[in-house]
Amino acid sequence: MADNANERTGSLTGLSASEAQAFHKLFMLSFIIFTLIAVGAHFLVWSWRPWIPGPNGYAMVEDTLRLASALVSFKA
Repeated sequence: MADNANERTGSLTGLSASEAQAFHKLFMLSFIIFTLIAVGAHFLVWSWRPWIPGPNGYAMVEDTLRLASALVSFKA
């Protein structure tokens, strides 16, 4: 037990070297999975509605807003 306490005093986190390595592996795996999910989500949103306008500019957005306002005024 005394050896274990001496081993932990060299670190700011209080983790031993093997515990720190295990935590690092888990952290990196979680980070990579999160990043892949985020990249996939961004790709799907880009495919659905591009952020940068195409050759017609934001005409599609303007048409959608015009349609939405027509529907709102129709219901009222």
